[in-house]
Amino acid sequence: MKIQADAVVSFDYTLTDDEGQVIDTSQGREPLVYLHGHGNIVPGLEKAMEGKAAGDQFDATVSPEEGYGPYREELVQDVPRSAFEGIDKVEPGMSFRAESNAGPMTVMVKAVEDETVTVDGNHALAGQNLNFTVDVKAVREASSEEVDQGGPQQD
Repeated sequence: MKIQADAVVSFDYTLTDDEGQVIDTSQGREPLVYLHGHGNIVPGLEKAMEGKAAGDQFDATVSPEEGYGPYREELVQDVPRSAFEGIDKVEPGMSFRAESNAGPMTVMVKAVEDETVTVDGNHALAGQNLNFTVDVKAVREASSEEVDQGGPQQD
């Protein structure tokens, strides 16, 4: 069976940046399983998977526009240190759930000053090409329950 809408796909992958550094991999873990055509993986990778079959191995480069989006400077903001009241130590690299005009979002602390904390609401991979090496392990038709719930049955 070829990968198409409403197919449950199992695949191994390695994701690297443009310098070849590994960002994420399924090596040593179970393959990733998703329901094709339901937005469960980044759009560019989902497009690259279309029409592939079990046993296919391929490389795909996903642009920021089809990955986690372009890096948006307006999502970097200085907020008052008082916004972190009750948190003993705020350090760069920490992430927090924040409320925004667009709803809840995760922000990463970039810098901490006496009166302000610089936070970044961009996804950690925003603005980056995503370079995937993919090994398709299995493809099957989804059950009606899987289609209704928008994802594969969890074992």
